[in-house]
Amino acid sequence: MLDARLSAAAAYVRAGHPAADIGCDHGKLSAWLAGSGRCPRVFACDLRPDPLEKARRRCVPWKDRVDCRLGSGLEVLQPEEADDIIIAGMGAETILEILDAAPWVSDERYNLVLVPATKHSLLRLGLAQRGFALLDETLAYAAGRWYAVMNARFDGDRHTPDAWHCLTGKTPGQPGFASYCAQQRPKLKKYRLGLAPGPEAQAVDALIERLEGNL
Repeated sequence: MLDARLSAAAAYVRAGHPAADIGCDHGKLSAWLAGSGRCPRVFACDLRPDPLEKARRRCVPWKDRVDCRLGSGLEVLQPEEADDIIIAGMGAETILEILDAAPWVSDERYNLVLVPATKHSLLRLGLAQRGFALLDETLAYAAGRWYAVMNARFDGDRHTPDAWHCLTGKTPGQPGFASYCAQQRPKLKKYRLGLAPGPEAQAVDALIERLEGNL
């Protein structure tokens, strides 16, 4: 049984395509992708031996479809082994480092499903600056907090989006958006405390006001 976060991630994985679950943890998503028939082949990958062994055991019924690999990020894959790449449960910086270390993902054939544990704004900014289009997002509530589950694909348009897009992406208007804004607000206020008076502080004040207008 997948929680709301993993269910939203699974929904962005394209049927009939091989998928890689990077940072698979205990393998719940990998098992679902294989067991449901969504993916003909699944690569369950993790840096840590113990969670990977648990994923291996969970995926035993579908061992002909699931390949468990131990290693860091996308280093465990050869280009073109998987079309859909899921990276969940890591901070934005780590996700961006994984993408930077695998330049072959900068190709429109790869469908990225990203679930940052922290710093959603930084991931949206980093994707845009690297030429990845944010196709869609789904807000999901799990384990007492809101997650933004992101679907992205490379289109080569490297740019710096505005601050509101970085903060909220494609989540405005979705169920739970007000609660998501409430979750973002204290982080932005904490950032504001470290700013000297000036244009940046004024811009952050305007963002906080806009967030509060959506509560």
